[in-house]
Amino acid sequence: MAETTVIEAVRSTLDEEMAGDDAVFIIGEDVEAGGVFRATEGLAQKYPGRVIDSPLAESSIIGVSIGAAHYGMKPVAEIQFADFIHAGFDQLCSEASRWSYRTRGDAWLPMVVRTPWGGGVHGGQHHSQSIEAYYAHMPGIKVVAPSFPADYRSLLKASIADPNPVLFLEHKRTYRLVKQDLAAAQGETQLGRSRITRKGEDLTIFAYGLMLHESLAAADTLASEGTECTVVDLLTLSPLDTETVLEAAKMTGKVLIVHEDNLTGGFGGELAALIAEHAFEYLDAPIRRVAAPDIPAMPFHHAMESFFMPDRTKIAAAARDLAAY
Repeated sequence: MAETTVIEAVRSTLDEEMAGDDAVFIIGEDVEAGGVFRATEGLAQKYPGRVIDSPLAESSIIGVSIGAAHYGMKPVAEIQFADFIHAGFDQLCSEASRWSYRTRGDAWLPMVVRTPWGGGVHGGQHHSQSIEAYYAHMPGIKVVAPSFPADYRSLLKASIADPNPVLFLEHKRTYRLVKQDLAAAQGETQLGRSRITRKGEDLTIFAYGLMLHESLAAADTLASEGTECTVVDLLTLSPLDTETVLEAAKMTGKVLIVHEDNLTGGFGGELAALIAEHAFEYLDAPIRRVAAPDIPAMPFHHAMESFFMPDRTKIAAAARDLAAY
Protein backbone atom coordinates (compact mmCIF):
# COMPACT_ATOMS: atom_id res chain seq x y z
CA MET A 1 0.00 0.00 0.00
CA ALA A 2 1.13 3.58 -0.65
CA GLU A 3 2.59 5.28 2.40
CA THR A 4 2.11 8.95 3.18
CA THR A 5 4.73 11.14 4.86
CA VAL A 6 3.89 13.65 7.57
CA ILE A 7 4.44 16.61 5.24
CA GLU A 8 2.17 15.04 2.61
CA ALA A 9 -0.51 14.48 5.25
CA VAL A 10 -0.33 18.14 6.31
CA ARG A 11 -0.46 19.41 2.71
CA SER A 12 -3.36 17.19 1.63
CA THR A 13 -5.33 18.06 4.77
CA LEU A 14 -4.92 21.79 4.16
CA ASP A 15 -6.03 21.20 0.56
CA GLU A 16 -9.18 19.35 1.65
CA GLU A 17 -10.09 21.92 4.28
CA MET A 18 -9.68 24.82 1.86
CA ALA A 19 -11.73 22.99 -0.76
CA GLY A 20 -14.52 22.37 1.71
CA ASP A 21 -14.72 25.79 3.34
CA ASP A 22 -14.06 29.16 1.70
CA ALA A 23 -13.45 30.70 5.14
CA VAL A 24 -10.21 28.74 5.55
CA PHE A 25 -7.10 30.59 4.40
CA ILE A 26 -3.35 30.36 4.98
CA ILE A 27 -1.05 33.19 6.01
CA GLY A 28 2.68 33.12 6.71
CA GLU A 29 6.15 33.79 5.39
CA ASP A 30 6.83 32.36 1.90
CA VAL A 31 3.69 30.21 1.98
CA GLU A 32 2.76 31.14 -1.61
CA ALA A 33 5.90 29.33 -2.81
CA GLY A 34 5.19 26.37 -0.51
CA GLY A 35 7.09 27.39 2.59
CA VAL A 36 10.49 26.16 3.74
CA PHE A 37 9.29 22.56 4.09
CA ARG A 38 6.83 22.64 1.12
CA ALA A 39 3.81 22.14 3.34
CA THR A 40 1.72 24.59 1.27
CA GLU A 41 3.17 23.76 -2.14
CA GLY A 42 0.64 24.18 -4.96
CA LEU A 43 -2.09 25.63 -2.77
CA ALA A 44 -1.63 29.27 -3.84
CA GLN A 45 -2.27 28.32 -7.47
CA LYS A 46 -5.28 26.20 -6.55
CA TYR A 47 -6.85 28.77 -4.21
CA PRO A 48 -5.98 32.26 -5.52
CA GLY A 49 -6.04 34.96 -2.86
CA ARG A 50 -6.34 32.49 0.01
CA VAL A 51 -2.65 31.71 0.50
CA ILE A 52 -1.12 34.97 1.66
CA ASP A 53 2.57 35.82 2.01
CA SER A 54 3.21 37.96 5.08
CA PRO A 55 6.05 40.25 6.07
CA LEU A 56 8.78 38.82 8.32
CA ALA A 57 6.77 39.77 11.38
CA GLU A 58 5.28 37.00 13.48
CA SER A 59 3.27 39.41 15.61
CA SER A 60 1.47 40.59 12.48
CA ILE A 61 0.84 37.01 11.28
CA ILE A 62 -0.87 36.14 14.54
CA GLY A 63 -2.50 39.56 14.89
CA VAL A 64 -4.04 39.42 11.42
CA SER A 65 -5.25 35.89 12.18
CA ILE A 66 -6.96 37.11 15.36
CA GLY A 67 -8.75 39.87 13.45
CA ALA A 68 -9.78 37.56 10.61
CA ALA A 69 -11.07 34.90 13.00
CA HIS A 70 -13.07 37.54 14.85
CA TYR A 71 -14.86 38.37 11.58
CA GLY A 72 -15.75 34.79 10.71
CA MET A 73 -12.72 33.56 8.78
CA LYS A 74 -10.72 30.44 9.73
CA PRO A 75 -7.06 31.40 9.43
CA VAL A 76 -4.31 28.79 9.42
CA ALA A 77 -1.18 30.76 10.26
CA GLU A 78 2.23 29.28 9.54
CA ILE A 79 5.19 30.34 11.67
CA GLN A 80 8.21 29.33 9.61
CA PHE A 81 10.12 27.89 12.57
CA ALA A 82 8.83 27.53 16.13
CA ASP A 83 11.83 29.53 17.33
CA PHE A 84 10.34 32.63 15.68
CA ILE A 85 6.95 32.42 17.36
CA HIS A 86 8.10 34.29 20.47
CA ALA A 87 7.86 37.56 18.50
CA GLY A 88 4.10 36.94 18.50
CA PHE A 89 3.93 35.78 22.12
CA ASP A 90 1.91 38.76 23.31
CA GLN A 91 -0.66 38.46 20.51
CA LEU A 92 -1.09 34.73 21.11
CA CYS A 93 -1.00 34.64 24.91
CA SER A 94 -2.40 38.04 25.91
CA GLU A 95 -5.02 38.37 23.18
CA ALA A 96 -5.97 35.14 21.40
CA SER A 97 -5.96 32.93 24.50
CA ARG A 98 -8.31 35.28 26.40
CA TRP A 99 -10.76 36.20 23.66
CA SER A 100 -13.58 33.87 24.67
CA TYR A 101 -12.97 34.39 28.39
CA ARG A 102 -13.05 38.18 28.16
CA THR A 103 -16.33 38.07 26.20
CA ARG A 104 -17.95 35.55 28.59
CA GLY A 105 -18.20 33.07 25.71
CA ASP A 106 -19.95 35.45 23.33
CA ALA A 107 -17.05 35.42 20.86
CA TRP A 108 -14.71 32.70 19.64
CA LEU A 109 -11.46 32.61 17.71
CA PRO A 110 -11.30 29.65 15.29
CA MET A 111 -7.63 30.00 14.36
CA VAL A 112 -4.75 27.56 14.00
CA VAL A 113 -1.06 28.38 14.28
CA ARG A 114 1.07 25.70 12.61
CA THR A 115 4.79 25.59 13.19
CA PRO A 116 7.72 23.17 12.72
CA TRP A 117 9.52 22.50 16.00
CA GLY A 118 12.32 20.44 17.49
CA GLY A 119 15.84 19.36 16.61
CA GLY A 120 17.69 16.55 14.95
CA VAL A 121 18.17 18.37 11.64
CA HIS A 122 21.35 20.35 12.44
CA GLY A 123 19.33 23.54 12.63
CA GLY A 124 21.43 25.14 15.37
CA GLN A 125 20.21 27.41 18.09
CA HIS A 126 17.66 29.44 16.08
CA HIS A 127 15.90 26.57 14.26
CA SER A 128 15.63 23.78 16.84
CA GLN A 129 13.64 24.93 19.85
CA SER A 130 10.98 22.99 21.72
CA ILE A 131 8.35 25.56 22.69
CA GLU A 132 5.46 23.44 23.94
CA ALA A 133 5.84 24.13 27.67
CA TYR A 134 5.51 27.91 27.23
CA TYR A 135 2.18 27.66 25.46
CA ALA A 136 0.71 24.65 27.26
CA HIS A 137 1.05 26.84 30.36
CA MET A 138 -1.46 29.32 28.92
CA PRO A 139 -5.16 28.45 29.43
CA GLY A 140 -7.18 29.25 26.33
CA ILE A 141 -4.68 27.83 23.83
CA LYS A 142 -4.90 24.20 22.80
CA VAL A 143 -1.51 22.61 22.07
CA VAL A 144 -1.30 19.63 19.73
CA ALA A 145 1.84 17.55 19.02
CA PRO A 146 1.09 14.54 16.78
CA SER A 147 3.54 11.77 15.92
CA PHE A 148 2.06 9.81 12.98
CA PRO A 149 0.69 11.03 9.60
CA ALA A 150 -2.85 9.78 10.34
CA ASP A 151 -2.91 11.82 13.54
CA TYR A 152 -1.55 14.90 11.75
CA ARG A 153 -4.43 14.55 9.32
CA SER A 154 -7.26 13.99 11.77
CA LEU A 155 -6.03 16.42 14.42
CA LEU A 156 -5.34 19.21 11.93
CA LYS A 157 -8.93 18.84 10.70
CA ALA A 158 -10.15 18.93 14.32
CA SER A 159 -7.99 21.99 15.02
CA ILE A 160 -9.38 23.94 12.06
CA ALA A 161 -12.94 23.03 13.13
CA ASP A 162 -12.32 24.02 16.76
CA PRO A 163 -13.65 27.45 17.85
CA ASN A 164 -10.57 28.07 20.02
CA PRO A 165 -6.98 29.04 19.14
CA VAL A 166 -4.87 25.93 18.52
CA LEU A 167 -1.07 25.72 18.38
CA PHE A 168 -0.32 22.82 16.03
CA LEU A 169 3.24 21.55 16.44
CA GLU A 170 4.85 19.66 13.55
CA HIS A 171 8.16 18.05 14.39
CA LYS A 172 10.39 18.85 11.44
CA ARG A 173 12.48 15.68 11.82
CA THR A 174 9.36 13.59 11.23
CA TYR A 175 8.24 15.46 8.09
CA ARG A 176 9.76 12.97 5.64
CA LEU A 177 11.10 10.37 8.04
CA VAL A 178 7.77 9.01 9.34
CA LYS A 179 5.44 7.32 6.85
CA GLN A 180 2.12 5.53 7.20
CA ASP A 181 -0.59 3.94 5.10
CA LEU A 182 -3.45 6.34 5.82
CA ALA A 183 -6.05 3.98 4.37
CA ALA A 184 -5.20 1.38 7.00
CA ALA A 185 -4.46 3.74 9.90
CA GLN A 186 -6.97 5.13 12.37
CA GLY A 187 -5.99 8.67 13.37
CA GLU A 188 -7.05 10.25 16.63
CA THR A 189 -9.98 12.48 15.71
CA GLN A 190 -10.48 14.31 19.01
CA LEU A 191 -8.41 17.03 20.57
CA GLY A 192 -7.54 16.30 24.17
CA ARG A 193 -7.11 12.54 23.78
CA SER A 194 -3.98 10.42 24.17
CA ARG A 195 -3.36 6.89 22.87
CA ILE A 196 -1.69 3.85 24.35
CA THR A 197 0.38 2.72 21.35
CA ARG A 198 2.00 -0.28 22.99
CA LYS A 199 1.16 -2.28 26.11
CA GLY A 200 3.60 -3.87 28.54
CA GLU A 201 3.52 -4.68 32.23
CA ASP A 202 6.97 -3.54 33.41
CA LEU A 203 6.93 0.26 32.99
CA THR A 204 5.16 3.09 31.19
CA ILE A 205 6.80 5.61 28.84
CA PHE A 206 5.07 8.90 28.00
CA ALA A 207 6.22 10.83 24.92
CA TYR A 208 5.08 12.90 21.93
CA GLY A 209 6.41 14.07 18.58
CA LEU A 210 9.77 12.65 17.53
CA MET A 211 10.35 11.28 21.02
CA LEU A 212 7.36 8.96 20.63
CA HIS A 213 9.16 7.21 17.78
CA GLU A 214 12.41 7.06 19.75
CA SER A 215 10.48 5.63 22.71
CA LEU A 216 8.86 2.94 20.56
CA ALA A 217 12.28 1.98 19.21
CA ALA A 218 13.64 1.80 22.76
CA ALA A 219 10.67 -0.37 23.76
CA ASP A 220 11.51 -2.79 20.94
CA THR A 221 15.06 -3.09 22.24
CA LEU A 222 13.87 -3.62 25.79
CA ALA A 223 11.37 -6.27 24.69
CA SER A 224 14.24 -8.28 23.21
CA GLU A 225 15.82 -8.16 26.67
CA GLY A 226 12.67 -9.29 28.46
CA THR A 227 11.33 -5.90 29.62
CA GLU A 228 7.88 -4.99 28.30
CA CYS A 229 6.88 -1.32 28.13
CA THR A 230 3.61 0.50 27.77
CA VAL A 231 4.13 3.51 25.50
CA VAL A 232 1.68 6.43 25.52
CA ASP A 233 1.49 8.98 22.70
CA LEU A 234 0.20 12.14 24.39
CA LEU A 235 -0.90 13.76 21.07
CA THR A 236 -2.54 16.77 22.75
CA LEU A 237 -0.66 18.51 25.57
CA SER A 238 -3.39 21.00 26.37
CA PRO A 239 -5.99 19.94 27.26
CA LEU A 240 -4.24 16.84 28.56
CA ASP A 241 -5.96 13.46 28.59
CA THR A 242 -5.53 12.93 32.34
CA GLU A 243 -7.70 9.80 32.33
CA THR A 244 -5.45 7.90 29.93
CA VAL A 245 -2.30 9.25 31.60
CA LEU A 246 -3.33 8.05 35.04
CA GLU A 247 -4.62 4.74 33.71
CA ALA A 248 -1.29 4.04 32.01
CA ALA A 249 0.74 5.08 35.06
CA LYS A 250 -1.30 2.83 37.35
CA MET A 251 -1.00 -0.04 34.88
CA THR A 252 2.72 -0.59 35.57
CA GLY A 253 3.59 1.50 38.64
CA LYS A 254 6.79 2.75 37.00
CA VAL A 255 6.81 5.92 34.90
CA LEU A 256 9.37 7.30 32.45
CA ILE A 257 8.60 10.66 30.80
CA VAL A 258 10.48 11.63 27.64
CA HIS A 259 10.62 15.02 25.96
CA GLU A 260 13.06 16.97 23.83
CA ASP A 261 12.76 20.24 25.74
CA ASN A 262 15.11 21.19 28.58
CA LEU A 263 14.61 19.15 31.73
CA THR A 264 13.85 22.07 34.06
CA GLY A 265 10.46 23.60 33.36
CA GLY A 266 9.71 21.12 30.58
CA PHE A 267 6.25 19.66 30.07
CA GLY A 268 7.37 16.45 31.77
CA GLY A 269 7.42 18.20 35.13
CA GLU A 270 3.68 18.91 34.90
CA LEU A 271 3.02 15.34 33.87
CA ALA A 272 5.08 14.03 36.80
CA ALA A 273 3.23 16.28 39.23
CA LEU A 274 -0.14 15.07 37.95
CA ILE A 275 0.83 11.42 38.37
CA ALA A 276 2.41 11.99 41.79
CA GLU A 277 -0.72 13.78 43.01
CA HIS A 278 -3.33 11.35 41.69
CA ALA A 279 -1.60 7.97 41.37
CA PHE A 280 1.07 8.03 44.08
CA GLU A 281 -0.19 4.89 45.82
CA TYR A 282 0.24 2.92 42.58
CA LEU A 283 3.90 3.88 42.06
CA ASP A 284 6.65 1.34 42.75
CA ALA A 285 9.55 3.69 41.92
CA PRO A 286 10.31 7.42 41.61
CA ILE A 287 9.12 9.02 38.37
CA ARG A 288 12.01 9.37 35.92
CA ARG A 289 12.51 11.87 33.10
CA VAL A 290 14.68 11.78 29.98
CA ALA A 291 15.07 15.26 28.50
CA ALA A 292 17.56 17.70 27.04
CA PRO A 293 20.17 19.19 29.38
CA ASP A 294 19.64 22.65 30.82
CA ILE A 295 21.72 24.62 28.35
CA PRO A 296 20.38 27.68 26.49
CA ALA A 297 20.22 26.29 22.97
CA MET A 298 20.81 23.25 20.80
CA PRO A 299 24.34 23.15 19.36
CA PHE A 300 24.90 22.99 15.60
CA HIS A 301 27.76 20.47 15.49
CA HIS A 302 26.38 16.98 14.93
CA ALA A 303 28.24 15.42 17.87
CA MET A 304 27.06 18.13 20.28
CA GLU A 305 23.53 18.00 18.88
CA SER A 306 23.55 14.24 19.50
CA PHE A 307 24.66 14.87 23.09
CA PHE A 308 21.80 17.35 23.54
CA MET A 309 19.02 15.27 21.96
CA PRO A 310 17.30 12.44 23.85
CA ASP A 311 17.27 9.29 21.75
CA ARG A 312 16.37 5.59 21.87
CA THR A 313 19.69 4.65 23.49
CA LYS A 314 19.27 7.13 26.34
CA ILE A 315 15.62 6.17 26.77
CA ALA A 316 16.44 2.46 26.91
CA ALA A 317 19.20 3.05 29.47
CA ALA A 318 16.85 5.02 31.75
CA ALA A 319 14.13 2.40 31.32
CA ARG A 320 16.52 -0.43 32.33
CA ASP A 321 17.39 1.43 35.53
CA LEU A 322 13.73 2.06 36.26
CA ALA A 323 12.68 -1.52 35.55
CA ALA A 324 15.35 -2.81 37.92
CA TYR A 325 14.29 -0.51 40.77
